[in-house]
Amino acid sequence: MIERRVLHREIAIVMGLSLGASAIWSVLRIIERLTREVPLSAQTSALNTSVTPDRPWLDLAYQLVGIALAVVPVALALHLLATSLPPARPGIRNALRTLGLDRSHPWRDLGQGALLAALIGIPGLGFYLAARALGFNTQIAAANLGQTWWAVPVLILSALQNGLLEEALVVGYLLTRLDQAGWPWRWALAASALLRGAYHLYQGFGGFLGNVVMGVVFALVWRRTRRVAPLVVAHTLIDVVAFLGYAVLHGRVGWL
Repeated sequence: MIERRVLHREIAIVMGLSLGASAIWSVLRIIERLTREVPLSAQTSALNTSVTPDRPWLDLAYQLVGIALAVVPVALALHLLATSLPPARPGIRNALRTLGLDRSHPWRDLGQGALLAALIGIPGLGFYLAARALGFNTQIAAANLGQTWWAVPVLILSALQNGLLEEALVVGYLLTRLDQAGWPWRWALAASALLRGAYHLYQGFGGFLGNVVMGVVFALVWRRTRRVAPLVVAHTLIDVVAFLGYAVLHGRVGWL
């Protein structure tokens, strides 16, 4: 059994190398946005941006390396979970099973993920539009890779990276470790949801609140199923629709 202080130290390190650091930068970003002379609703948060648009081959390399490096903290979390499993259940495979990231129920995971995507994504779009109209949120420019042949597959990979990183760490890993550290369930749920909202704060207060709600729902699903896979599917589908929808409809639909 790992000591509570060791678990807390491990959580701080893993999150400090990943989404916890993103949350800190996001807080600074919203402060910077709020201290501009331009209203928050007139500002833009650009995602999936081109790095070297004049050299598409190098831009593709930047995008792929960025996606690959972003999921390294997931590998670290799996390694740490694997090393702390009982001697009879060592290894990455059992760590994946602990988080519910294995392939034991692929069709059920896909079905539950698609349903979750619809339940979260459709109201989420309405909430985003309302937050922008009320001046609480920036405009989200979800895809800015230009007219390249590799834009669509890279956007899909980016969506998968977001789903895997966020759900594996903020739900599966964090809630598992907080439970092992003896946290009451409600406090662990609140920590997970608030962290999710915090690293989206750069988008505005609508992004913060919407993701807190998403975090609560996903944590409750995790508690019931003990499977992260449906959450990864749901998050990936939501982002794929957002990224590709923006890429296709930008300039054709006024509110985009």
